[in-house]
Amino acid sequence: MSEVLDLFGSSWFFIAALLAVLSDAFVPIVPSGTMVIAATLQASETHTSPLLLGFGVAIASFSGDLLLLRVARRGAAWAQRRLDRRPGAAGAAAYLLEALETRRARTIVAARFVPGGRSVLDLAVGTAPAPPLRFLRWSAVSAAVWATYIVGLGYLNEHTFDTSWLSFAVSCAAATTISAVVARMVQRQRRNAREAAAPAADADDHLTTAPVAVS
Repeated sequence: MSEVLDLFGSSWFFIAALLAVLSDAFVPIVPSGTMVIAATLQASETHTSPLLLGFGVAIASFSGDLLLLRVARRGAAWAQRRLDRRPGAAGAAAYLLEALETRRARTIVAARFVPGGRSVLDLAVGTAPAPPLRFLRWSAVSAAVWATYIVGLGYLNEHTFDTSWLSFAVSCAAATTISAVVARMVQRQRRNAREAAAPAADADDHLTTAPVAVS
């Protein structure tokens, strides 16, 4: 109980970091990863358990998904307009929904590491007619994976470097690099999927437009 009081009472920054993680689903530009890394370094100074911080981050991350999903399902028209307003978001949402059919776990976990991917995925699932129960299970898993990763990154660098500012800089640089790599991998898979689908679409068009012989 004392560690919980330390986490939320020693500094306002812990609460701000958890709120940033929760709101990141609605506003993807919120630097939630950066704030969690800073909170991890602060936790070391206040002798707060990083496991407790990671648990709080995972709960906040999953709660953000759950809230946005509920909003999207109650206001599907609003969610679709939001996707349509963002360049490429509608196409990304269609790709993610298709990927969920065959690669559900990998798609949900990877989307959390891509900037804006979590938001697009939540909106896509929220506007889809299928029930989101299986998505929510893997959303909870991905929230735990991301929380372990981002808190562990800050904790590892805090114990590797002597100064807090260097630990913070290296952690943020590593997180940015990893997100960029995952984003490139997702973009490549999406491009390959489009290229694989193009010949099939051309064949369908050819069959549709081909003249029918009259006997």
